Amino acid sequence: MKVKLVSESFLIRGTFTISRGSRTHANVVVVELQQGEYIGRGECVPYARYGESIESVLAELETLVAKIESGLTREQMQSLLPAGAARNALDCAYWDLACKQQGQRIWERIPVAQPISLTTAFTLSLDKPERMKKAAIDNAHRPLLKLKLAGEGDIARVTAVREGSPKARIIVDANEGWDEALYIEIVPELVKLGVEMIEQPFPADNDAALEHLPRPITLCADESCHDRTSLPKIIGRYDMINIKLDKTGGLTEALELKKAAQQANLQIMVGCMLATSLAMAPAFVIAQGVDVVDLDGPLLLAEDRESPFTFTESLMHVCDAELWG
Repeated sequence: MKVKLVSESFLIRGTFTISRGSRTHANVVVVELQQGEYIGRGECVPYARYGESIESVLAELETLVAKIESGLTREQMQSLLPAGAARNALDCAYWDLACKQQGQRIWERIPVAQPISLTTAFTLSLDKPERMKKAAIDNAHRPLLKLKLAGEGDIARVTAVREGSPKARIIVDANEGWDEALYIEIVPELVKLGVEMIEQPFPADNDAALEHLPRPITLCADESCHDRTSLPKIIGRYDMINIKLDKTGGLTEALELKKAAQQANLQIMVGCMLATSLAMAPAFVIAQGVDVVDLDGPLLLAEDRESPFTFTESLMHVCDAELWG
């Protein structure tokens, strides 16, 4: 086995802004595992919110290179890295390599039903209401819009988007930007505007208030949900979880988290960091049959990988084996 670790950067269409800041590039880490003629790949996005950087993720992975090249298995690796971006890229590379060696698609190996095309949400970047309205008009043909919010001015932002795209379903992502007073003020207005889901209204370490606040709109845990160990605190506070492979630490744990969440009667969203089609491919497998799909990363990029996902507007089609799995 040979291991290759690289960092890459992909240009975003315009600027992507959330409550924590703006970006013009998607910066990713890719793991390649080569055994003979076969190469498996996995991609991750280091996220500063979780104390990660390109450098820290590469350093984490470097600690295992010798063990991987000496025969470390995917199953053995799970306990050697924490849930997070580094383990995700390595875990997905193991899965991809196994698929290529055995001549199987990923759904045959897990196994699950052969996947079908999925409709993904399309994200509108945080901005002034008038600019978000323009973005909503430009994307009014899309069936599901996800709005990045920040706190102050959010009612005006959602109102503007609803005016610009009156027929679209709308979900919103506060990215931990609200407090209890704002929640009480804003939620009734969002009900009137037809918002179907609110993602992570409060900071992950300060969301206990959700146990006693009304939930007329579905609440989804993002930063509060990483892997199966997150579930005990989520039940009673949220109605839905957002599964992201960069949080679960790969496809292996994501499969188990999905199963556990379903057993707990939680709704499921499958989301992504801002990344290429390579990162979307394993998430696409997890996203089969869930309540909300948010895998629009490639649609937000000005450039993508070879053999990328094909989209018909917001409809995401099954990827080729050349990409992953």
